[in-house]
Amino acid sequence: MSDAIQHECAVTLLRLRRPPTAYPDFYGLDRLTLLLEKQHNRGQDGAGIAGVRLNPEPGYPACRIEKSAAPRPLADLLARLAAAPEDPARSPFNGELLLGHLRYGTFGPGGEAACHPFVHQSACLNRTLLLAGNFNLTNAPELLAELVRTGHHPNGKQDAALILGLLSHYLELALQPGCPPRDWAGILQRAVGFFDGAFFLCGITGDGWSFALRDAAGIRPAFYYVDDEVAVAASERPAIQTTFGLEPEQVRELPPGTALLLSPAGDVELRRCLPERPLRRCVFERIYFSRGNDAAIHRERKALGAALLPQLEPLLADDWENTFFSYIPNTAQIAFHGLLEALLARGVTPRFGQVAVKDAKFRTFIADPAARRKFYAHVYDVTYGLVRPGVDTLVVIDDSIVRGNTLRRAILPMLDRLHPRRIVVASAAPPVRYPDGYGIDMAKLRELVAFEAAVSLLREKPDGEALLARCGENARRALAGAGGETVNQVAPLYAAIPRAELIRGIRDRLRPEGLQAELELVFLPDEALARCCPEHRGDWYFSGDYPTPGGFRMVNRALVHYLEGRDERAY
Repeated sequence: MSDAIQHECAVTLLRLRRPPTAYPDFYGLDRLTLLLEKQHNRGQDGAGIAGVRLNPEPGYPACRIEKSAAPRPLADLLARLAAAPEDPARSPFNGELLLGHLRYGTFGPGGEAACHPFVHQSACLNRTLLLAGNFNLTNAPELLAELVRTGHHPNGKQDAALILGLLSHYLELALQPGCPPRDWAGILQRAVGFFDGAFFLCGITGDGWSFALRDAAGIRPAFYYVDDEVAVAASERPAIQTTFGLEPEQVRELPPGTALLLSPAGDVELRRCLPERPLRRCVFERIYFSRGNDAAIHRERKALGAALLPQLEPLLADDWENTFFSYIPNTAQIAFHGLLEALLARGVTPRFGQVAVKDAKFRTFIADPAARRKFYAHVYDVTYGLVRPGVDTLVVIDDSIVRGNTLRRAILPMLDRLHPRRIVVASAAPPVRYPDGYGIDMAKLRELVAFEAAVSLLREKPDGEALLARCGENARRALAGAGGETVNQVAPLYAAIPRAELIRGIRDRLRPEGLQAELELVFLPDEALARCCPEHRGDWYFSGDYPTPGGFRMVNRALVHYLEGRDERAY
């Protein structure tokens, strides 16, 4: 992706179903480390691991947590543990239960304090709760009010503190004298029934209960595997496959709204905890976030690239001899392969190669923000000698376009150095028109190049300003609870602009000053995205159709902030 956007984290729960002595020392920790490493794309801002040992010897800890926010956090954690080896017979990291997390911070404070797992500490093991998750909730103020109502004084307003507080509260209630034996499905149902948003939560109690729970719409990805030796849940299927040498069909998707429950004895149960909702699995997982070595994701990304061919044909007019195909590294590469296969199937022998080269180390070593901006255009470089100056049309595939900053400031000026006659940027996703409230770092309308283009075009129309004002007032009324609470008040703005006109407006905003080549822009149609990823219909950032009421509140709040000139996040 040309725009680096922050997104969902990775979380892993691992339960050894036999005593630790049945495995090599620190077997669980080794497996947890590999599970996290195979999901490293999901979090580079911090890492955390926790271990719980069942029936610990009195005087020694039952659980232990280690966190790091170093530049290479997972490696830092392992080095730290290796430097201070522990007694395998007593170490919680050689216990039956392990929890791991990789953090990709979308906003808020950083550092080790922001890293998972979090803990509700108690001297009683059955009241100690460790929690890690991949989540973003849209109704944090309501959750805060609920905790206050139940007599708590939360020490933070972040989602993690509120989620941990509510789970701990209902766990405490379940342990009161006279209550029936702990029903973890009931505890989770009561606690998460307040949540509006996306989540995949994993937790462990000090006395050995554990769970993995997914939101009812299936927005966040979650997978699990169980055999006689282990039970494991993780954010990505291939991580489990690689770690335990499994075939894809052996790793199952955790059903939305369902908890994987593991007792201290190692018994495994699936229990529905939330009412059924229409499935809205996040389609950005298929386009960009999840690693492409998942068989289904690989197939779908190739389909996205192939679906671009009908959009490109009118521009290229069968002039294949004078067209050179490439892509913007790195996640667009699979879509690029799909486009090449579609061309070959048409009987076209395309000219292709890697024109853009991403120098990842260059970005890493620049620590100062001002210096990063100064050297922004040099994050990428080009391969010379492939494109014929003044003759070729250069088609480059990107997986999506959000803000367009990297395209405008770095990639297009760099490609122009090759002197193509024309540059065609083809996005393997529709235009990102709406903000996201479920974890992707797209919280402001002003940061979306499609919205800025739409507003510019509207203001050229006779009734454009009136439409903006009317939608803004409707958004304020909806936020005040005066009706239309689940109506997207940004949608009418886009409806007033023909799609081709919007794409031209985006193109004009992306065109850098001094660009010599002609510039064209192609986006995948929404209906083609649905065909390519039929099981992942969570497309609200393209369609504006949000999966929960909180999404509609968020988009309307974003519009009000924009019109009032407030540079604030909408969630």
